[in-house]
Amino acid sequence: MKNKLNRRDCLKYLGLSTAGLIHTPFSSARETASSKKWNFVFILVDDMGWSDLSCYGADLHETPNIDKFAGECMRFTDAYAASPVCTPTRASIMTGKYPARLHMTVWREETLRPPRKNRKMIPPQAVSNLPHSETTIAEALQSAGYQTAHIGKWHLGGAEHYPETQGFDVNIGGTLWGAPNTYFYPYSGSDYYGHHRYVPGLAFGEKGEYLTDRLTTEAMNLMDKMQHKPFLLHLAYHTVHSPIEGKPELVEYYQKKLKEGMNHKSATYAAMVHALDQNVGRLLGKIDELKLADNTVVILFSDNGGVSTEIRGKFVTSNHPLRSGKGSLYEGGIREPLLIKWPGVTKPGSICHEPVCSTDFYPTMLDIAGSSGDSNHNQNIDGISITPLLKNPASQLPRKELYWHFPHYYSTTSPVSAVRQGDWKLLEYYEDGHLELYNLKDDLGEQKNLVEKHPTKATELKTLLSNWRKNIDAQLPVVNQGE
Repeated sequence: MKNKLNRRDCLKYLGLSTAGLIHTPFSSARETASSKKWNFVFILVDDMGWSDLSCYGADLHETPNIDKFAGECMRFTDAYAASPVCTPTRASIMTGKYPARLHMTVWREETLRPPRKNRKMIPPQAVSNLPHSETTIAEALQSAGYQTAHIGKWHLGGAEHYPETQGFDVNIGGTLWGAPNTYFYPYSGSDYYGHHRYVPGLAFGEKGEYLTDRLTTEAMNLMDKMQHKPFLLHLAYHTVHSPIEGKPELVEYYQKKLKEGMNHKSATYAAMVHALDQNVGRLLGKIDELKLADNTVVILFSDNGGVSTEIRGKFVTSNHPLRSGKGSLYEGGIREPLLIKWPGVTKPGSICHEPVCSTDFYPTMLDIAGSSGDSNHNQNIDGISITPLLKNPASQLPRKELYWHFPHYYSTTSPVSAVRQGDWKLLEYYEDGHLELYNLKDDLGEQKNLVEKHPTKATELKTLLSNWRKNIDAQLPVVNQGE
């Protein structure tokens, strides 16, 4: 990738900015970045729901380290994953593009299975591997002189598309699989399909060693080595994805804490959240120890909503007060916890209510780094820089709508697309074409379908959704005609 822009590229890029596709100029962040080179620590949690953290209203889980961090940074109330499942959202973070534009709309394993013949619709054939033609945030920052490291879950392609081929200098643990076979060393074994799963790069562990702990240790060791030059550390925890396994002593602790009427009812899941919190604390402590806190931007996010259905007959989590969970385009499937600390810029304890999306991380990090990235890639990214919000949470972004497209089946949904405009949100289901319209300000739990009461608004949003799908060449499901 070339990072030099000719005159034509610059004009084209500025044209995109004027059109509102990319929030620029980057010069606003460059002024701040001119005196120091910013490091990025991006903490991505798997399957963590919007209300799984104490600072977001959890009633069972204890997250003192993350809560303390929330008091030091900006907390977002309306942050969204670009997809209700993992692989597509991760692709959106890496590229700044909607999964529908990339044709990466479902998790990787599902792309390799033949469609089921007992359903009304046949989902489109989604892309299995993040194309090398895309410029990842790691490649963009690498071209700007950054060291880049990925640790943990990758799930964006086979070996020929592993992190090392997508701009990361270091890859520890990243594979084609979406989950480990177990959270306890040696983290390997046969999965449901008889495949032997493992997490590479984690040899010489000890019996009882916990995966979340080990990944954090690897991240801390890498920071020791990278501390003298600017770096991007992408720490993608497997937790709190299944298998639902917690440290025995923590499971016992939460089992005693359970009370009637709690929204969260799984002691084992609570133990996993607790371990996550402990390790976020360790990681932040390491940043302080290395005296990197003043020039390190820390982002904590989740890739989709919490699992609201049972796994192997056991309750996982609740996204209360949001409706549904992972796989669904109701709020419980896509609204995520998001905490961002940009030292000297974000006000400690500040809260932002402006809707943001996982596509926004790409241009935001480039903006903070003072880098324009790749001009060709920038021509059709969907995210915009949220640096204005980080400076002033009351400001508004030059964007009116956010979109989602999940033309697949999951235990919580049939194929569906959605759009949010202000407080209004519309879902369009493909099996029967029915629409659901909600006002999130008045009905966060999406219980009152307002299509009949506000038909004009429903038609307006449906038209916007249809035009968006056409503009980005979204793949659609087709009616199952049988054999």
